[in-house]
Amino acid sequence: MAYERKNIENMAAYIPGEQIDSPGILKLNTNENPYPPSPKVAAALGKCDVARLRQYPPPTARSLQESIAARHGLSPDNVIVTNGGDELLRMTIATFADSNDSIAVARPTYTLYQVLAAAHGCKLTNFELNEDWTHPEHYADLLNKSGAKVCFLVNPHAPSGTLTALEQIALLAAEFQGVLLLDEAYIDFVDPAISYQSERLLEEFDNVLILRTFSKGYSLAGLRMAYGLGNPAVISPLMKTKDSYNTDLISQSLARAAIEDQEYASETWKNVRSERQVVTAALREMGCVVPESQSNFVLATMPAGTSAEKIYLALKDQGILVRYFSTEERLENKLRITIGTPQDNKRLLSAMSALQEMS
Repeated sequence: MAYERKNIENMAAYIPGEQIDSPGILKLNTNENPYPPSPKVAAALGKCDVARLRQYPPPTARSLQESIAARHGLSPDNVIVTNGGDELLRMTIATFADSNDSIAVARPTYTLYQVLAAAHGCKLTNFELNEDWTHPEHYADLLNKSGAKVCFLVNPHAPSGTLTALEQIALLAAEFQGVLLLDEAYIDFVDPAISYQSERLLEEFDNVLILRTFSKGYSLAGLRMAYGLGNPAVISPLMKTKDSYNTDLISQSLARAAIEDQEYASETWKNVRSERQVVTAALREMGCVVPESQSNFVLATMPAGTSAEKIYLALKDQGILVRYFSTEERLENKLRITIGTPQDNKRLLSAMSALQEMS
């Protein structure tokens, strides 16, 4: 007998990237930072007082809130700390959309959006990105006509890695009549020469919610910590719908150590950006089409006559995991490749070059 709600019975679950726990596996499929967390994170872990675990943690992670606010030049009232970015996505739907309301996205995009919308009984309204991964013309008008209560916009875009300019997002925020969630999971890897400071939007717009995570830029994907930035008009309602103690004491302490060590984190971002250029150039030399990425991954369209699926499987046979999206029509001959260390990238590129020569 099935006990779940009808919409749960009918929905498909999110499919994460493969997690193969085996010696010698090179994971370039889930966009993890290839460098370890700051040494200050390890030091903070060593100082954790086990006796304090008998008590509940600070419910709003106040000390971490303050560190995050200081990092972004905001007030702690502009910050909500969450158990990973996915919790903030779920809370956003639960807080700002009723059942049968519309949640809008531009495809292709992070597939969890679809799963969360279905789980809450909401409709997912899809708009197709242009061939160059830009948003459709008059996107705000399309969103408003669809009646969308929430729009998820991942920037830099996943899976292409391209960046939407802040000026375009400001225009969208000004016209959209719902909550605009900017999923900036990969924002730390944007070239610093690009003027992109989305915190400035919060001074003007009360419908913008910015998602930031410790998973990518701070090498803490295993910790499940993230946060949202926004005007109190969106942060205060989220405080009502969050779990009573949604992040634990140890995670709060480690995340605080990570965000306060900007010097270390920035160095890892710099290294990833440098290797991103190396990988992009090499893939283009092989005949792949690779858009300019501002993330810690690249999206490579395989040359004519080369099957992305076959390359993915051949790399997997060699212990190298990349992401192949078998169910997305626009991604059928593309591979998303996480940027690794120089040694990781050399192994990947050597394997791909050899496979190309064999084909």
